[in-house]
Amino acid sequence: MSTTTHTRPSPAAPWRSAFESHMAEMPSPEFVFASLHSSPDSKSPTPYVPRLRFCIYRGMWSQLPENKHNDAPKNPRVYDSDLPTFTTDVRMQKVGELFGSSAGKATKDEQVQGSGGGGPCEAVYWIKEKGMQWRMKGTAFIVAPDIEGQEESSGVRTVKSEIGGRMRVVEGGEDKEGDWSWATELTGHFGNCSPGMRGSWKNPPPGTPVKGEPDKDHQLAQKVTDLHDPIARSNFRVVVIKPDEVEATDISNPETARRRKYTFVADAQDGKGEWTEEELWP
Repeated sequence: MSTTTHTRPSPAAPWRSAFESHMAEMPSPEFVFASLHSSPDSKSPTPYVPRLRFCIYRGMWSQLPENKHNDAPKNPRVYDSDLPTFTTDVRMQKVGELFGSSAGKATKDEQVQGSGGGGPCEAVYWIKEKGMQWRMKGTAFIVAPDIEGQEESSGVRTVKSEIGGRMRVVEGGEDKEGDWSWATELTGHFGNCSPGMRGSWKNPPPGTPVKGEPDKDHQLAQKVTDLHDPIARSNFRVVVIKPDEVEATDISNPETARRRKYTFVADAQDGKGEWTEEELWP
């Protein structure tokens, strides 16, 4: 495995079990993901405006959900994390937004093709069946095909440091760290998508004008079974949310409604830390 910052065995975040239980009960684990887009008005008093869209929760990073239809190689069980994931297309605006609003302020198209990002984000999950709302605030990073290239870009190093810093070695995994691969995890996420979903990464460029027929390689409603389809894989990305604050608001019973706020307090020396919990009125 390429250089990764990680922590020794430690317990999961105190909100993790309830959150995953609620995700498992949803017919489709949809959520709203918000990022920051550069203001189109140069005279605007604020440099960014919010952009929101619905996404699908794809499990926690390093804990690929089981899927009997996924033939991709799997990583050994070495790491655990409290980092929600979803998949996207590099051609979507959210990718550029996560780079452009990050500390690196990458704005050119060639600067957002690889791993990196780290812009601020929020994610909101509404579990109607439970009367529960989950809201996460933090930053989000992009895992791209260059995650284990011959040379590590600054974006790759950032991802492995920021995401790797929240990955915990599970008990019994200490001797298997060298067998765990970022690239294998990325391919596993691609394999967990249906052939139709994989085909969406061969669609015509999202958001571009419809002018005649698209070329033969970029058609709608394609089905991809090749885990290494060059066009689909070149556009496929996994987004990893690194939450610093999580709120769980329970309004299932109006008489006992509560909001619980969990805050990650990082150690100033090594970035490791722990979650604090506070009970609030909803």
